[in-house]
Amino acid sequence: MKLYHLAAIAITAVASSLSQAHEFKLKDLKIGHPYARTTAPYQPSGAAYLSLENKGSSADRLTSISSPVAKSAEIHTMSMEGNVMKMREVDGIDLPPAAKVEMKPGHGYHIMLMGLEKPLKAGDKFPLTLTFEKAGKTDVTVVVEEAKKEASPAAGQHRH
Repeated sequence: MKLYHLAAIAITAVASSLSQAHEFKLKDLKIGHPYARTTAPYQPSGAAYLSLENKGSSADRLTSISSPVAKSAEIHTMSMEGNVMKMREVDGIDLPPAAKVEMKPGHGYHIMLMGLEKPLKAGDKFPLTLTFEKAGKTDVTVVVEEAKKEASPAAGQHRH
């Protein structure tokens, strides 16, 4: 029984450290859980998501994104107009003090990875460089995850 208890504690400790390790900080900015969805072989683009939180007293702005896994990375927004999904590239994301932006499949902001070098497979990790107007640049690690069942069928499978 003691061995079972020690194993449970060890698993909890590892899970806790993994969840904490997947958060990044740059000055007053917190970048949470960067992840991408898996892609099919020969799929030319993929989507990545993360959260941004400005814990400071002055505004900042995410101005660009890049990654070696794609020829280009763009910040996009998605909205529904009637029954039509509209996606467009934006030139940045404003982060006023105390602002939190959460990128999620199916709505709002997301990162388009255009011209993928190879398919994104569950469990893979890759770097993503975020450039902010005031805080500067930082590299985060993106973890590739399978799409969750509750996500819409098109989530993460954007084609442009």
